[in-house]
Amino acid sequence: MILLVHGDREYLRAPGEELHTDLGVVEVPEDVSAGDVLESHIGEQFVVREPRGPDLFNHFERTGAPMMPRDVGLIVGHTGACADDRVLDAGTGTGVLSAYLGRMGAQVTTYEQDPDFADVARENMDLAGVAETVDVRTGDVTDHLDDLSGFDLLTLDTQNAPEVVARAPDLLVSGGYVAVYSPFVENSRKSVEAAREAGLVGVETLETIQREMDFGDRGSRPSTAGVGHTGYLTFARYE
Repeated sequence: MILLVHGDREYLRAPGEELHTDLGVVEVPEDVSAGDVLESHIGEQFVVREPRGPDLFNHFERTGAPMMPRDVGLIVGHTGACADDRVLDAGTGTGVLSAYLGRMGAQVTTYEQDPDFADVARENMDLAGVAETVDVRTGDVTDHLDDLSGFDLLTLDTQNAPEVVARAPDLLVSGGYVAVYSPFVENSRKSVEAAREAGLVGVETLETIQREMDFGDRGSRPSTAGVGHTGYLTFARYE
């Protein structure tokens, strides 16, 4: 898939498809490449862009509130997630985190309880080009813990995350990390308690807050628009 960009408009299309808008019809060649400029039949120009993570975030089909890129960045930065890592993920949702990790080269097994959400996530993995490295499974991960092991990273965005954290020593390789995302601090506390009881080290919880800056003639200040808080991230490591 490629993006056709015209000003602040973006359209996702596959090579060989057509784009129909009020800016005209654009025929996308089979051999289209990033950086090409395509013209519609009325002369409007579209720049071809290869989608990257933030673009996919904007164009994924949503099944709820997806994890924000700021949270994905913290997870990658705090755990050192990298190519060839084996990741066990739970609470797939839209699949943003799984897609980011898959595009980094990690092998991801992700569980989603809602069958419809899981189907959407599989479609999103196809869109992201990571269907071969991200295995979207339908079900509750806690029903399968006895059959899972050898992971470098656990990423959890579920209410029953503390149950999985408690089993982290059975699931992780030595030095592996746990990362729990929760919009509510109560679940974070339970995850912290489970991590400590399981003997994990480096247990910490961070609140993700980000504020955009406004630069105007009168001066510069944080924007008053939007909500800066997205959630709480708990990290821990298995020695």
